[in-house]
Amino acid sequence: MVSIAGSKKLKRQMAPQFWGIARKDKRFVITTRPGPHKKSYAIPTAVFLRDTLKIVSSLREAKASIYSGKVKIDGVVRKSLHHAIGLMDVIELENVSDIYRLVPTEGKILKPIKITDAEKSKKLVTIVTKTTINKGKTQTGFHDGRSTLAEVNGKIGDTCVMQIPDQKVLEIIKLEAGCQGLVTRGVNAGQIGKVESVEEGTFILPKRVILTLGDRKIEIPADVIMPIGKEEPVIQLK
Repeated sequence: MVSIAGSKKLKRQMAPQFWGIARKDKRFVITTRPGPHKKSYAIPTAVFLRDTLKIVSSLREAKASIYSGKVKIDGVVRKSLHHAIGLMDVIELENVSDIYRLVPTEGKILKPIKITDAEKSKKLVTIVTKTTINKGKTQTGFHDGRSTLAEVNGKIGDTCVMQIPDQKVLEIIKLEAGCQGLVTRGVNAGQIGKVESVEEGTFILPKRVILTLGDRKIEIPADVIMPIGKEEPVIQLK
């Protein structure tokens, strides 16, 4: 059997700060494998259990929980220590009443919040690609690695409210003036503001958004803004 490419470990000093790991401990920590989210914007499942939630005290306990199928991500059991958990993912743990969603909060790009049982079947996903494939079908790709051949009447940058795990698109939130936008990365990560306008990209500048945050306006790249609703978020984000 051929092994999957990519290192299984990472020096602790190089790990992202939002993992919440101790820096002056063992030299190495496990890392994410190629998967649904980029390595720099995701947390390995074992690190999430041990260091972020602190519901297990060691890697051995994390292995026992994960390998026995006690961890569900977006409604699907995941048995890999290295599975990448990222933006808007929903995590359920067997014999634990709390359900978590990873969202940007207080300047951190990923932080778990507790959500209700009614919220666990809904997730926000951003459209990142639209490609024409065989027989003229359009394949839509989302920020969490998902893709669908179902017709999605949205453009790149728009957000879909998706039912998980059956991957049914319930609603489309367009990136346009007047909508509420969530900043997903950078110093303003986690802040929600009103989109004043969307400026198309040029040869030099990327597509960008004019966003009102409280009493100030900022200009920010469109790829770090996730539209989340017209007047208020359509799902729980705090």
